[in-house]
Amino acid sequence: MKTSFTGRALKTFQSRMLAWFRVHQRDLPWRRSRDPYRIWVAEVMLQQTRIAAVLPFYHRFLARFPSLESLARASEPQVLKLWSGLGYYSRARNLHRAAKIIVARHNGQFPRARDAALELPGIGVYTAAAVLSIAYDVPLAVLDGNVARVLARIKAIRGDLRAPKNWQALAAAAQTFLATQAPGDWNQSLMELGEVICTPQSPRCAKCPVARHCRAYAQGLSDEIPAPRRNRASVHMKIAAAILRDRRGRTLLVQDPGAHDTVLFSRMWQFPAVEVMRHAKTELAAHLSNTLSIRNVSLQELPAARHGVTFRNLTLLPFLASLSELPKLPRTRILPLKDLTNLPVSSATRKIAAALASVSGSSAL
Repeated sequence: MKTSFTGRALKTFQSRMLAWFRVHQRDLPWRRSRDPYRIWVAEVMLQQTRIAAVLPFYHRFLARFPSLESLARASEPQVLKLWSGLGYYSRARNLHRAAKIIVARHNGQFPRARDAALELPGIGVYTAAAVLSIAYDVPLAVLDGNVARVLARIKAIRGDLRAPKNWQALAAAAQTFLATQAPGDWNQSLMELGEVICTPQSPRCAKCPVARHCRAYAQGLSDEIPAPRRNRASVHMKIAAAILRDRRGRTLLVQDPGAHDTVLFSRMWQFPAVEVMRHAKTELAAHLSNTLSIRNVSLQELPAARHGVTFRNLTLLPFLASLSELPKLPRTRILPLKDLTNLPVSSATRKIAAALASVSGSSAL
């Protein structure tokens, strides 16, 4: 087994990887174009999100915003509505802000220079390298979790890969290994290998095109490298939410709910909600009184739902309250319940609405 990377061995390693990728790469929509806008949208959507989950959002988003200029012209609520359900909504806000900047400062073209790309909101070292290498053949190596795992096994790097010393070593290795004649395909080949062959558990080493170059494989360490990351301890929270409904079947949504907003509802439209400790109905009634001046309201308990956000395990506790009239206050919206999804709302809000639909038999929610 050859595990050194000098001269001919490096060229062999590169050619094996590129040949494997060109034959075995999955047919993904963002690989059918070198349009930097389409590649950029894909890279942003794929941050912390599985490919299977991204695909329907990607198609809908590009159908509505087929060009960078069309995205820049859109309003933030329009963008968030298309993103609704994908999560991590700061990605959508940054994508929208960056599109406006690109139109204003770069004639509507994603900048080709790394430093200019890094100045855009939401663009980090990885995203800049991915877009510039794939769209423009700029010789920049990417380093994400998949690539880091592949390189760590190739070089038998032990320990926490995110530790500064290890990450710097991996970044240097990524740039050293880069096939500068085809940087886009090269970067994608490493990402693809990490996705389908060099997986976190039970890597398929027998199917790997570069197993003969892998030190971890040679030393029998493929299952031990990389070292497992220490997961942050789970936090359990209970969120009680009120679906306020008037005689006309309308409801009230708010946009300034409190400290849990950035975690759960992402500063989008939502039902009035509050984190509760012991007595959900009592604590929610107090919240409605304090924030909306709604008092002496009868709260009907609806089916609970589970929801996960990063390390948080959430129990959503929805309640229905029937009112003769909904209060008209700043930062609120009154609309028919059936039109809820016409506004940008999070997955948690959709689950709360679904709890009412499950007992009312309505499919409009």
